[in-house]
Amino acid sequence: MSIAVADKAFVGSIPKLYEEHMVPMIFEPYATDLVNRVAARSLGKLLANVLEIAAGTGVVTRKLATKLPESVAIVATDLNQPMLSLAVELGTQRPVEWRQADAMQLPFDNSTFDAVVCQFGVMFFPDKAQAFAEAYRVLRPGGVLIFNVWDRIEENEFTHTVSMALDTLFPTDQPRFMQRVPHGYYDLDTINKDLKSGGFTTLPKFSTIAARSKAASPRIPATAFCQGTPLRNEIEARGSATLDEATNVAAAAIAKRFGSGPVAGKIQAHVIAVER
Repeated sequence: MSIAVADKAFVGSIPKLYEEHMVPMIFEPYATDLVNRVAARSLGKLLANVLEIAAGTGVVTRKLATKLPESVAIVATDLNQPMLSLAVELGTQRPVEWRQADAMQLPFDNSTFDAVVCQFGVMFFPDKAQAFAEAYRVLRPGGVLIFNVWDRIEENEFTHTVSMALDTLFPTDQPRFMQRVPHGYYDLDTINKDLKSGGFTTLPKFSTIAARSKAASPRIPATAFCQGTPLRNEIEARGSATLDEATNVAAAAIAKRFGSGPVAGKIQAHVIAVER
């Protein structure tokens, strides 16, 4: 499996572990923030249609379905069918249209949506400017693209600790998925440039938000990152250590830094909103 394929392969048990551990640990607070921003916008401008791209297992979708008026139609998409299937299985408070779709080539007409929302998905797009161009195309004039991206890995303590621990386990062939993808697209000047290349001419609004990631034990973040993300694909591809060994090393590093009981660490992300 090539690196490009492995970086986007949420397969096997990854979706369920992702939903069980990653969502409550790091995605919930930012999902709430993102949805509150969309809901606040609906107070000033009537929203009729909202599109979510890279919906994953549906943490943002579920909150959109709860927070937005029932008159607002919600379409949730993801490229990865196993993730989308779990989102459909978990369901929403009210009907949502689920659809497998590539953010690089959205299957929707021009000027269809009042808002496009994306939670921690932009980093996975191979051509960010093209994905932004697609968001621009499907937005109505005056519509808004709202998305978030993780800040640099050093600002996200659990992730950084796991990454450094794995470096010691694989000293000559270090797994770099976390640095390369989730934490590889944090430079605001680059994001602004890509938005302009995608057709957005209005000035984007950037917010940097820090929060606390919490878990009942060091084993939970270790399992979350090593087994519930595509980092697992890199670990298993190396073969010099088992997945359990990698998880154990990561858990020990988290326990050493944060304690052996309930643990908490800093997480930080950028939120970007730009009008069409």
